[in-house]
Amino acid sequence: MTYTTLPDGYRQIGEVDLMRDRRAMLLVNISALIIAAVLFLLGLIVHPFRLFSDSFSSLLIRLILFYAGALLYLVLHELVHGVLMRYYSGLRPHYGFNGIYAYAGSEAYFDRNRYRIIALAPVVLLGTILLLLCIVLPDTLFWYFYLIQIMNLSGAAGDLYVSLLLKKLPDDLLVQDSGVAMKFYSCTP
Repeated sequence: MTYTTLPDGYRQIGEVDLMRDRRAMLLVNISALIIAAVLFLLGLIVHPFRLFSDSFSSLLIRLILFYAGALLYLVLHELVHGVLMRYYSGLRPHYGFNGIYAYAGSEAYFDRNRYRIIALAPVVLLGTILLLLCIVLPDTLFWYFYLIQIMNLSGAAGDLYVSLLLKKLPDDLLVQDSGVAMKFYSCTP
């Protein structure tokens, strides 16, 4: 279920705030760096490259295209969160960037299953699309899309972290996600 107001009897039982909780922020960011490093090394094994095999202008064009693709990916990632938030709640989500994280947030209260879908949908959906692009497009485009895939998988460290926390919380859990802070509610004593 999804609620636009907190149901009677529910109280806040926890919170994850990746801006204020230094321990959680470090855990998520270190996890993201480890995931990125492992994926980069795996990419080198699967598809080695030579950094300076292209001319300077060709390399510059590839960098510009990569940054444009990375920006598009960030927007799409947050849009997937937001579309699902709106679909489940009927409320318009809000979007932002706080200097460290891009985010989508909502005033709604989502049950565990809906929130898990909201949290993990971008990494699964965009990850599948990026994997297919890495497989079907010419080898010359592998690293372009694979680097964005690394962003996708490592950037989802926060979503994965919160999804794992949900397992430890009561069955009647409701989650309100303001963007970078998730508040957990339950009526279980």
